[in-house]
Amino acid sequence: MSEDNNNVSRRDALKGLAVGVGASLPVLNTRALANDHEHQHEGHKTAAPAKKAASAPKFFKADQLALVATISDLIIPTDDHSPGAVAAEVPAFIDLMVGESSAETKKLWTDGLAAVDAMSQSKNGAAFNKASKDQQIAILTAISKNEMKPSTLEEKFFKAIKNMTIDGYYTSKIGIHQELQYKGNTYLKEFKGCTHPEHQS
Repeated sequence: MSEDNNNVSRRDALKGLAVGVGASLPVLNTRALANDHEHQHEGHKTAAPAKKAASAPKFFKADQLALVATISDLIIPTDDHSPGAVAAEVPAFIDLMVGESSAETKKLWTDGLAAVDAMSQSKNGAAFNKASKDQQIAILTAISKNEMKPSTLEEKFFKAIKNMTIDGYYTSKIGIHQELQYKGNTYLKEFKGCTHPEHQS
């Protein structure tokens, strides 16, 4: 699967999300809306991608959080423009949010992670995190195809982790300032207003 042919930049993907048009996320060639999810989280603070001691997971087991990290970083990988999901501490964000969710949501995530691992074992003879990157991408591509109307556990899980990855990334310091290059409110010395001749008094 050629990344050059099948993928668009995160910036292009985000533009698609903003206007409600289907767009591919990096790595995965999915033609589905990602703004249909209902999560509206406040911006969370993340540290710069400097080395620091990782905190213990709040909900997931260590191997589960490692799998969350791999999948989220395949959805939003590091590129020439900005760091990816792991650098933006998206796995920690997901761990926190799922840990504060309903029992049903927690079950979707734990069962979904187990199902992805089982799928990888069946297809590749190895757990997802021990499979090659191409094998990992093939699995995520397969379970992303029915994103608008997921029916299987794997499809429902993919939609959940994609949505949560987007939420976590674009409310993080890296997502806001490095990816979107948001500079904050700026001071205007003068606001000229409309310059159309017919609107001048």
